[in-house]
This record gives sequence, C-alpha cells and structure tokens, in this order.
Amino acid sequence: MTAKPSPKLVAYHRVSTTKQGNSGLGLEAQQAAIQAYADRTGACIIESFTEIESGKLNDRPQLSKALHHAKVTGSVLVIAKLDRLSRNAAFLLTLQDSGVQFVAADMPEANNFTVGIMALVAQQEREAISKRTKEALQAAKARGQKLGNPNGAAPLLRAAKGNRAGVEAAKAKANEYAQEMRAVLAKFQAQEKTSLGALAEALNAGGYKTPRGGVWHKTSVKNLLARLATTETLLTAT
Repeated sequence: MTAKPSPKLVAYHRVSTTKQGNSGLGLEAQQAAIQAYADRTGACIIESFTEIESGKLNDRPQLSKALHHAKVTGSVLVIAKLDRLSRNAAFLLTLQDSGVQFVAADMPEANNFTVGIMALVAQQEREAISKRTKEALQAAKARGQKLGNPNGAAPLLRAAKGNRAGVEAAKAKANEYAQEMRAVLAKFQAQEKTSLGALAEALNAGGYKTPRGGVWHKTSVKNLLARLATTETLLTAT
C-alpha cells in the first residue's frame, strides 16, 4: 500500500521594515509559528518567501512569487498571523483571485472560506453603492433630467465585443499559465530532460500541476510547449 504523501506548504512571512527583515525581529516568531503548524499537521514546508514592506504599499512581489509557487506545485500557502493581513484589501483580493489554498497558522479555520466571506462583505458594499447609484438615477429621471445612451446601437456593438473579449480572456489566462511554467521547463531542460516523457515525469515528480490541476502526460507537455512557441518562446521538445 502506497503511503499518502505529506501535505505541501509554501510559507509567506511579512515584516514591515528593512531593519526588522535584517535583524529577524518578528520574522523568527512567524517562522516558528508556521513550523509549529507544519509539525502539528504533518505537512512539509517546501519553500519560504519573506516580504519586507513599509505597510503603505500594495505591491507585494514576494507574495506574488509565493502564490505562483504554491499554484504550480499544488501547495497550500501558509502565513503565521491573519490579524494584520486580514485588514489589507490588496492582500485579500490578491489571495482570492489566485485560487491558491490558504491557511493561517494562528487561526487554521480562517482559510479560503474565511477569505471568501471577507470578499462577500466587500461585494455587498459594492452592491449597496450600485443600488444607491440606481436610486439616484431614478430620482434624476423623475426630475425630468434626460437619461440614456445617445449612441443608439452602441450597446449592441459593445455586447458583441464582449463575447470576443470572453474568448480573448480565456486565451490570455492559458497564455499566462504557460508563461508561469516557462522557467520551470527551462530548469528541467537545463538538466537534459528534453523529451516530452522526461519533462512530464519531472513535472509530476516535482509536484507541478496542469492548468486543470491534473497530472502531466506527453500530450499536455506538448500542448504547453506549443502554446509557449506561439508566444515567441525558444523552448522546444524532442
């Protein structure tokens, strides 16, 4: 009977200043909390990322790298404490849009579901704003203010463009995933794993997932390389 593999974790730490990052102040506590969580759950931390930021900027390159690594390896993103990050809208939106599984070491129950609830609260507020806007437009109409689109058929033309936009969006998403895997394939090719079979075996052994979360086969590797070729990449397979 084959033993069940240990869950994989990608750790994400955050310190607010360069001084804290260099000294380990706060960082060691986060690392200890995440390691304790891994020990309790029997999980394995395969990679760690540390963000050093001022707290004023929403740009988080290390978070993007951590989410990418968790996504392509099928791992769970783990942070030490949710309290401060839970109040950061940019973090929540990035996390929600990534589709990556998530857990907080200090509050394991606060996972993707909790983030989803937070997103619903934000969505509710957006809907409330939309409702107030509609009510304001109705009030303006009642006052005799002229409303509507003077461009006539323009909305229909935009709808047609919307359908094409949907197809383009799906294509862009597939191309984005292919670009995410470019460096991974290049690494294996540098190790002389250049055949479709060898690449599929290396990807599966490394825990990387297909765009739909499945295992790699020769055909899926071939499709990935073909997509990269259409985006002017030099990757090839023999």
